[in-house]
Amino acid sequence: MPTTLKELFPRGDSLANRISYYHMALLLLSLPYDMFYSHLILISFILHTLIHLKRAEVKPLITRPNLALASIFFLTVAATIYSINKPVAFAEWGKQITILLFPLVFCLNPINLKKYRAPLLLTFALGSTVAILYLYLQAFRAIRFYHLPLSAIYSADFTNHNFAGPLEIHATFFSMQIALALAYMLTELIKTKSAGYRALCIWCTVVLATGIIQLSSKSVSVALLVIINIAAPVFLLRGKVRLRYAAVTLSVSALLIVGIYHMDNFKERYITDLKTDLSKAKADELFDPRLARWQLALKLAAKSPVIGHGAGTEIGLLKEEFFGHHFYRSYLAGLNAHSEFISLLIKAGLAGLLVYLFTLYFGFRQAIRSGDVLLFSFMLIIATVSFSENLLDVDKGIFFYSLFFSFLVYSGQEQTGAAVNRRRKTHTYGPPELITAPHMQN
Repeated sequence: MPTTLKELFPRGDSLANRISYYHMALLLLSLPYDMFYSHLILISFILHTLIHLKRAEVKPLITRPNLALASIFFLTVAATIYSINKPVAFAEWGKQITILLFPLVFCLNPINLKKYRAPLLLTFALGSTVAILYLYLQAFRAIRFYHLPLSAIYSADFTNHNFAGPLEIHATFFSMQIALALAYMLTELIKTKSAGYRALCIWCTVVLATGIIQLSSKSVSVALLVIINIAAPVFLLRGKVRLRYAAVTLSVSALLIVGIYHMDNFKERYITDLKTDLSKAKADELFDPRLARWQLALKLAAKSPVIGHGAGTEIGLLKEEFFGHHFYRSYLAGLNAHSEFISLLIKAGLAGLLVYLFTLYFGFRQAIRSGDVLLFSFMLIIATVSFSENLLDVDKGIFFYSLFFSFLVYSGQEQTGAAVNRRRKTHTYGPPELITAPHMQN
């Protein structure tokens, strides 16, 4: 685990591997910003990998982990065969190609991702912290320009999509990145004994946590509460330390929930909006509740329950349903199902949904067997957001999914549940109160 910022700039490795490391670091830093930069860096990374390709260093390409990591892309390809809207289906190939590319690049590139896991994740967390600070700077500049009170920072004008606006990124997709960065800094805070590094972890944790509240993504907030209060102590702590940690985090979480309930804007966002989303459609309302849209989408999926209607058909078919049921706002906006699970039912039927559920199962199983709290946190974020967003239809969601899924699996896949159990018995790494995996060592 890096305890100084110097370890973010590795030495002692080959020039090619160091260049690969910096490509990865730049990819992680580029995530909150325009996708042009992420795609440009990825292309450069692929070209660099091909230029320095050595047959003896290539890892096996056709493996069960790789098939699981790329399963969604293969599913889209298969669902294109019977699609009635092949141009849109092929456009989905273009968006989802990174789901296939990242496992391939990590197989072809000899960089030791296990060795660089910690500094790369720290780079990502620091970059995410800077992005949140930038958004607060922009918000306070606007407050000052319009001579608003400082308390306006908690108004609807500066929360959720309006807060993420300067980066032109969907608040939920940005929240996913911030939540994973926060999970990493929290695990580092639990494990570190360095006073300086602890101070950095506390600072980043506070900034990222306030950013999550400001972004006000309900699904990500639920996932984060589970990560902080359940996953972190179960994976990393034991005995009295676990109990003390749980007492503190549960108390803080309760205070935050109470605070949110007593602040009108956050109460409206987290509670009132949730009630509205889960209400039934009414003839006198312009707003189309999410539950009502889900019901229409499920009826559409039921017309072809086994294999679905094909890739690229979701929005076109949904628009017909929205218009026929007088959901004119949803029709004009061309909304999707706003649920990855329902989206896959529409496009690929039960077969497609089972593929995705198996992929999630693979990720959770890998995380539990290896004792990898970061992979578990990532999978929990993905699974939770999948209930309310089509995260695999949007560039930001796809890139986050493909990059971190492959990176976290490849940087920790050799660990086994048996190894974790041995560490719990012998406490090979760290004191009895702390359980750590090799990539988490201090």
